[in-house]
Amino acid sequence: MQDQPQSDTQHASDEPGFFDKLRSFFKKDPTTAEEFSEALKRAHGQRIIDTEALTMMEGALKVGHLCAADLMVPRAQIEAVNLEEPREVWLPKIISRGHSRFPVIVGDLDEVKGVMHAKDLLHLFVDPNYDVLAHLRPARFIPETQPLNVVLRDFRITRNHMALVVDEFGSVSGLITIEDVIEQIVGEIADEFDNVNLGKDNITVVDNERWRVKAETYLDQFNAFFNVHLQDDYCETVGGMVTDRLEHVPHRGESVEIDGFRFKVLTADDRQAHLFLVERLVSAAKPEEKTEADGDQAAA
Repeated sequence: MQDQPQSDTQHASDEPGFFDKLRSFFKKDPTTAEEFSEALKRAHGQRIIDTEALTMMEGALKVGHLCAADLMVPRAQIEAVNLEEPREVWLPKIISRGHSRFPVIVGDLDEVKGVMHAKDLLHLFVDPNYDVLAHLRPARFIPETQPLNVVLRDFRITRNHMALVVDEFGSVSGLITIEDVIEQIVGEIADEFDNVNLGKDNITVVDNERWRVKAETYLDQFNAFFNVHLQDDYCETVGGMVTDRLEHVPHRGESVEIDGFRFKVLTADDRQAHLFLVERLVSAAKPEEKTEADGDQAAA
């Protein structure tokens, strides 16, 4: 009776474990990330690891080769609270954005005074005299060259979720969040704000000048919504059209102007874009309007 558990234990120990199975896909000890990645793909093909595990492992490999400058939101696209503006101006803006944290500046991005948490805005509705400047959290600054694995460790140790990226001269060149780094490993993360505002709609209003548009939106739907006539000879969706114009897989933060609209990539992975911020630009009159105007001029 006492020998049976020992037999079961011996039998269990004979079963190859996960890493034993994975090791069998290495023809030799890998010396490069590419060789390691190829072995992971072979293991995925044999169902030793699933697709999600493969994606995360490959993402973790890439993190060590990227730095803050590779993933940051560029300076020109940072949404900050400027205390030189009246509260009536900046408060509606940050409410519409849906972010949880905002850099607070006085006049210029190189004059960062701290970080405001969105939940601190509740005090403004209770106490109109609430001093925002006196209740800011310290801003975290990191260099452009800081590796992403170090950025992630820094976030974990300091318990910060956002950092401002500075260049060699100490000027703010971008912004990066812990979500940016984690998404590089695990893929896109849809937060509560995405769920509430996007829902099942492909096009949602941000404000009077901007809209969020899913990459899977068909051009026919986009055209009907905006009363325009965007066309692409090779693609049927907004994401396909933007990819076609860029001639590569769109990267987060990248933008392109197409027929009177600016499309900025909000979320993307290695294979495709997922969500755009669309802004209507000031464009020339429509062809038919020009024709009518030309006709009137000729008649005159």
